[in-house]
Amino acid sequence: MEKWFNVGKIVNTHGIHGEVRVISKTDFAEERYNKGNHLFLFLPKSDTPIELVVKSHRKHKNFDLLFFEGYENINDVEKLREGILKVPESQLSDLEEDEYYFHEIIGCLVATTRGEEIGKVTEILTPGANDVWVVKGKGGKEILIPYIQDVVKKVDIKEKVILIDPMEGLLS
Repeated sequence: MEKWFNVGKIVNTHGIHGEVRVISKTDFAEERYNKGNHLFLFLPKSDTPIELVVKSHRKHKNFDLLFFEGYENINDVEKLREGILKVPESQLSDLEEDEYYFHEIIGCLVATTRGEEIGKVTEILTPGANDVWVVKGKGGKEILIPYIQDVVKKVDIKEKVILIDPMEGLLS
């Protein structure tokens, strides 16, 4: 059975010519939204994905704007709103060493190099120079872990464990 990965959500139309506004959930927007790429749209009340071919992509404010082949005006794309854009696992490309997909990191247990369990990664923020991993700690407290070499010492995707050497004040 094919495994699917979210790359974005169509939140609205943009203009009258068939462009849609997407909130991306991918680190690879430029790669995912290349002209000719195939994306699969999962609508809220449907189990069958709609295959879409990217006609063009551009950035606008905090959104990715996409045109799809065969969708020429607002009436064509209105029904695509609230759909989740996904790609099958077969479309995931290999990453460089020390690079990970979000789905590989989310759910990992985070512990210090001294063996103290911190919590599990629940979310990844991408504010700028480096990603920040949101860890739900004991008592529901959220701890922000910067994905930098000084802090993250080991990532074991297979075992779903991340070892960190926290900087002073990081865990308090």
